[in-house]
Amino acid sequence: MLPIAISCGDHAGIGPEVALKAVGALTRHSPSARYVLIGDRALLETTSRRLAAAGMEMPEGSEAGDAEAPCRILDPRREALSATLRAGNAESAVAALDYLRRGALGCLNAEFSALVTAPVSKEAILRAGVEFVGQTEYLAALAGVSGVTMMLLGDDPGGRWLRVALATTHLPLRQVASALTRAGVERAIHHAAEACRKLRLPRARVAVAGLNPHAGEGGMLGEEEGTVIRPAVEMARAGGVEVEGPLAGDTVFREAIEGRYDAVVAMYHDQGLAPLKLVAFETGVNWSLGLPLIRTSPDHGTAFDIAGRGVANPASMISAMRLAAMLAGPK
Repeated sequence: MLPIAISCGDHAGIGPEVALKAVGALTRHSPSARYVLIGDRALLETTSRRLAAAGMEMPEGSEAGDAEAPCRILDPRREALSATLRAGNAESAVAALDYLRRGALGCLNAEFSALVTAPVSKEAILRAGVEFVGQTEYLAALAGVSGVTMMLLGDDPGGRWLRVALATTHLPLRQVASALTRAGVERAIHHAAEACRKLRLPRARVAVAGLNPHAGEGGMLGEEEGTVIRPAVEMARAGGVEVEGPLAGDTVFREAIEGRYDAVVAMYHDQGLAPLKLVAFETGVNWSLGLPLIRTSPDHGTAFDIAGRGVANPASMISAMRLAAMLAGPK
């Protein structure tokens, strides 16, 4: 299998640390796996040595390595980053996009089998003067596609899974209702069902949450359920998807984690991510559906406040890398 690329995100955050820790952990158990860390070479090498000195096992070949090394570094930029990077600085924010772009192009050109993306700072990128919505939207524009769906997934300590696809993503709450369309909700339903099949689940039962309290209470608490969501559910069902909805958002996630549904389509970001992070805060994964490449990422941010201290938990990055490997592996 081709190597998995990891764009190491904003280097003022914990991206390089969790990437190195995750690769170190995974290469111990899967000697044949190969990874390419895309980021600033000097900073990654320094971070690797510091973590190794603290007693953590780092991946072999993390300096340059050959094409068959378990892990190698690819630095696509001509100039190295500053040795000391402050949280939210423009230099590392813009560099993170260079790493992201290089990893995506490598996947599109069949150089890598999948892309795992470490966190970036949207705020820092915008302050640097770059128009940016999120990594998912950036990758969609780069690949020339539209209609990409974010899915977040993870399991609790008892092994119960929650898989949540989002009908809308990064929007102010007051804009969500006007952003919902029948086509968009139907697309998220189809992507959720397709994700269940790619995960090799026995079934693909999809639940669709309502937007308003009590799923609109028959139109008394909002009309979006009747005008947008229910027609989208009916169209998806007519297309062969096993789907129910709109269902009350305050109960549907409980029913999903208890096994009645295999995936839930949420109407907006926090409606889906709040229950997901309650269930799998340390191990949740973001998976971009609808891209012409495999892209996963840890479900956390840059964590500037703990960067450089060696205490960042790599569990979510490990989960993201495992999912990418499974999706890229033999079908």
